[in-house]
Amino acid sequence: MRPAGLALVLALSGSASAAWAADMTGPVREIMDEAERGWSETPAGETRDYFDAERLKRIYSRDFNRAYAAAAKFPAYEDSSSPFDYDVVVSGQDSCTLQDVRIEQKPAEAAVTPVDVSFDNKHCLAEEGAPPPDRSTLIFRMVEEDGRPVIDDIVRPDAAGSLKGELDEIARVAAEEAGKDAQ
Repeated sequence: MRPAGLALVLALSGSASAAWAADMTGPVREIMDEAERGWSETPAGETRDYFDAERLKRIYSRDFNRAYAAAAKFPAYEDSSSPFDYDVVVSGQDSCTLQDVRIEQKPAEAAVTPVDVSFDNKHCLAEEGAPPPDRSTLIFRMVEEDGRPVIDDIVRPDAAGSLKGELDEIARVAAEEAGKDAQ
């Protein structure tokens, strides 16, 4: 191969691999491991909130932290600090143990790298002889901040949509209600 041809091949292969260079799945795996532990019939170790203070600082983006902090001013329950009244990973208050968890990093789109997650958390709810239920799916929108991958949003393909959007909506509605109560 000619030197110019070799240089072109190396340049093209370098740009293709650059899109895949950073492993953005670490924070996603941490959250999915926590979900598996939390819904296990025999959990190994103590479970933690997906959004505890240490995790928020370490594996979530600054913009996600902004949205969470605004919504957390209005907890779902009086004895809680969470703005959610359900498990945002399994999208409900009931779930089976998570089975067959699959995590797949997709090519980056601009500054965002989607990481697709699918799992079966409905197997115990299916009636005997019925076809298996659909797999649950999530898309973690990953960005890089300070040289490390962080979760900027979690998108649920169903009506729930963007978790960050839900946080913004919780804060907006609660602030409006608080304003009405103050009048």
